[in-house]
Amino acid sequence: MRYTGSSTIEWPGMVSVYAVLGPQDGVTTTGAHQVGIDFSGHLGLVREVDGQAERHDAPPGAVYVTGRSPITWLGVSDPTEALEVYPDRALVDRLAGGLGVTAEVRPSFAEPDGVVFAVAARLRHAHLAGAHLAGAHLNAGAGALTDVEASTLAHRLVRHLLRRYGTGPGPRREPAGELRPGAVDTVTEYTRAHLAGVITLDGLAAAVSLSPYHFARSFRATTGMTPHAFVTEHRLMVARDRLLRGDASVTGIALSVGFSNVSHFRRLFRRRYGLTPAGLRAVAR
Repeated sequence: MRYTGSSTIEWPGMVSVYAVLGPQDGVTTTGAHQVGIDFSGHLGLVREVDGQAERHDAPPGAVYVTGRSPITWLGVSDPTEALEVYPDRALVDRLAGGLGVTAEVRPSFAEPDGVVFAVAARLRHAHLAGAHLAGAHLNAGAGALTDVEASTLAHRLVRHLLRRYGTGPGPRREPAGELRPGAVDTVTEYTRAHLAGVITLDGLAAAVSLSPYHFARSFRATTGMTPHAFVTEHRLMVARDRLLRGDASVTGIALSVGFSNVSHFRRLFRRRYGLTPAGLRAVAR
């Protein structure tokens, strides 16, 4: 994986854009009608929407949902790893009609959203598996997802956006077999609070008052990801942010995000990012 660059993949039902960028002095833009996730933490971000500017800090994994208005970023002082998804408007309209809601969503800036995190993490895997980060424009066959898998992710993402951020009346019914609204965010909060310690299936299930068996099935039905994979993605994301932001040792960072086996951490990190932890830090600097 190169340190800077971007790739675009057209999937059935959506387009995803993945970017790894260094600090940006100029103005950049996030388009309208998208949902994006910043896998990097940022301090002092300045965003402008409809002529109004606001400064804020954002932790790794912050989610941004745009409605009709794009977001203008007035300089980004930290490196960025981000993914934006632009759902097909025809799909949005069709699913909104089936749910009995409007197709418009309310803007949301730097909120945690576990379902978006899970979908975005899966799409990021596809970009890293099939993309050469140099502005390439790829088709669906170049990634690690089949058309059916990508279409399923698109449906899951759009349904979630309409339920959580929709501006009209709520959906007529909740899907059977999935977690209740907000439960994935509760799991995210529990994961982040216990990142350095031991996280078990029992602990995750207890956080949302379910049996481990019921929780594991419902969590995967809701996010498309197993609880184990979800926790691992958070650990690697936070580790990457800490590697780029501070001078702590690789061993110290591995322990701080719950990897007692440092060799295992290095293997997972290299598999995910294409560089060892020390290698990523050296290239970034």
